[in-house]
Amino acid sequence: MSAPTKPKVSEREARQVAEAAREQDWRKPSFAKELFLGRFRLDLIHPHPLPSTEDAQRGEEFLAKLRDFCETKVDGAQIERDARIPDAVIDGLKELGALGMKIDTKYGGLGLTQVYYNKALALTGSASPAIGALLSAHQSIGVPQPLKLFGTQEQKDTFLPRLARTDISAFLLTEPDVGSDPARLATTAVPDGDDYILDGVKLWTTNGVVADLLVVMARVPRSEGHKGGITAFVVESSSPGITVENRNAFMGLRGLENGVTRFHQVRVPAANRIGPEGSGLKIALTTLNTGRLSLPAMCAGAGKWCLKIAREWTAVREQWGKPVAHHEAVGAKISFIAATTFALEAVLDLSSQMADENRNDIRIEAALAKLYGSEMAWLMADELVQIRGGRGFETADSLAARGERAVPAEQLLRDLRINRIFEGSTEIMHLLIAREAVDAHLAVAGDIIDPDKSLGDKARAGAHATAFYARWLPKLVAGPGQLPRSYAEFHPRGHADLSAHLRYVERAARKLARSTFYAMSRWQGRMETKQGFLGRIVDIGAELFAMSAACVRAELLRTTGDHGREAYQLADAFCRQSRIRVEELFGRLWNNTDDLDRTVVKGVLAGTYTWLEEGVIDASDDGPWIADATPGPSRRENVHRPIR
Repeated sequence: MSAPTKPKVSEREARQVAEAAREQDWRKPSFAKELFLGRFRLDLIHPHPLPSTEDAQRGEEFLAKLRDFCETKVDGAQIERDARIPDAVIDGLKELGALGMKIDTKYGGLGLTQVYYNKALALTGSASPAIGALLSAHQSIGVPQPLKLFGTQEQKDTFLPRLARTDISAFLLTEPDVGSDPARLATTAVPDGDDYILDGVKLWTTNGVVADLLVVMARVPRSEGHKGGITAFVVESSSPGITVENRNAFMGLRGLENGVTRFHQVRVPAANRIGPEGSGLKIALTTLNTGRLSLPAMCAGAGKWCLKIAREWTAVREQWGKPVAHHEAVGAKISFIAATTFALEAVLDLSSQMADENRNDIRIEAALAKLYGSEMAWLMADELVQIRGGRGFETADSLAARGERAVPAEQLLRDLRINRIFEGSTEIMHLLIAREAVDAHLAVAGDIIDPDKSLGDKARAGAHATAFYARWLPKLVAGPGQLPRSYAEFHPRGHADLSAHLRYVERAARKLARSTFYAMSRWQGRMETKQGFLGRIVDIGAELFAMSAACVRAELLRTTGDHGREAYQLADAFCRQSRIRVEELFGRLWNNTDDLDRTVVKGVLAGTYTWLEEGVIDASDDGPWIADATPGPSRRENVHRPIR
């Protein structure tokens, strides 16, 4: 059989593949979607949804067992030193049922809600980020979730009991030359009787080194009786022809079992195909709708730890006659960490509970939670390192060796950095969320700016758009945010005034929608190339969502009598900080260096500024930028090590 060639894909074709994989319909309401359209639907998130008593009891019981296990059996410092999670720890997690947290009890899982699954990830991630990553990759994007959503009953009966107790899973999409552009996917699955034959190489396969079951995305060639397209398969990692060629090492998450996996003539039964041919990307994206919530869960956990260390350290460290916490420059950092941690947990819990209730479409909320959580957690960790000074830069082992408390602040910074890349980089998340945010506009006016549409199609689209905007635009002029008594229940006696912040969110949402409409009118078909503008639009929406979640959570805590006054203080501080960021982002929508940046980039690529690179030594070697991934038999040792 001849080696498959990499598909040659134009920019337009790549976009068409991504668009076809999108979930096209909005069958349920979405708070975030409405927010981007200038409609502040507080009723969709307030009163704050809550888990049932039964779900909460089951979740709390498991968290208690998991906490005891993490405190007594997990040595995070040892995992960092050895760059490996001990097999005994993984076996212990299996015995606890941690592999099956999200798997239904009828298959041997724990059947936890998204809320308690995320609490468990925050807990394990604080003990060891590598363990959090292992459990998340296994359940959030590994085999269990796509099977839950798209698998046949036979597949669920076959695989889920294994995945709940013994088998670790991994998700394989990325290739050495394919990242966020799946249209160029080169791994193939060629039909052969009742089987498919897999050939190709997958990169950055988290859990791939130790996995028992894999979700593999591969391209099925179109042929008679086969629709073809990118397709998802469950693959036994022990199948002949599979080689884990390398266990990758990174700046952080040193215990991560992430590798390079080669498939050579691997036979996979057609019964292991998930969904129909060509539905692989849609399955992947749908899986990530809630799967992305695992990362902000660990980010919220990181914020909690940053706050604890900042509080304890700045209370005992003195400079110029008083604890450093009382110096304004340091105090501002502590306030940022405390307020932002409160907001991250609010965003996470609200999004997770909405996912559990399944009344709302949370694809944008989950994406915003991932984007905002990964960016803000990194900033909080960076501020903690700054607060700790030289001790923040020093390793925990070095601190302990000279007699001080082993605080792994620099490790946290390294471990968190990947979250801005994992499961959709910040830049990709900006584009993904922006596409969903302007979906209503493209639905009514997309044909107008589509160069492939006929004049007749454009005329019909124009008439449709005129009718839509005639109804929509007038609603962006005024709203409840301009009425002094709006949202009065968020200003109870003796508490901070959160109603003013909600009025601000309502006004800002309308301004955001007006800005988006103006940009579409100005740039039309070129709008998709204005990535700087779109990123700022999304960042504003993320801040507004976080402010909304923080206020709603504060009111929930007040009405339940659980730290209500303090919650209002934190929500007030966060909203005031957030509003400053929002105003800056609004200003940068139209006052920026985007055009000049493009000019400079052209000069850099043309070699105009190579003189600026003189005077240094390039410490990297002369190997290829991208490793060869030509299909064929492996010439390397198989480093796959299933844990049994």
